[in-house]
Amino acid sequence: METLLAFVIGGLYAAGLFMMLRRSIVKLIIGIGLLGHAANLLIFTIAGLTRARPPLIPATPDSPSVFADPLPQALILTAIVIGFAVQAFALVLIHRVVQTVGTDDLDNMKATDT
Repeated sequence: METLLAFVIGGLYAAGLFMMLRRSIVKLIIGIGLLGHAANLLIFTIAGLTRARPPLIPATPDSPSVFADPLPQALILTAIVIGFAVQAFALVLIHRVVQTVGTDDLDNMKATDT
């Protein structure tokens, strides 16, 4: 399972970087979102996959692998909420920039600096 997730994470990072290198500012935001999802999956995979186990410590722990670690899940949940808020703010900001400049092409936006 970890090998499959490694390929998925690599694909998400590659797709995110590809989208960030495009000329459209909307594709830049999509690429940033893909990078955020890839980072969340990476944290989740590094923490170790424990299937069908509650994130609770039993009263008599037999071994450390009898429970799932809840900390990575809490960190990922927080990162998802923060990532969503940043993307929503960026989309509103980009919408205003496109209204002002009239284009979403990054090269044409640089021409308006002078």
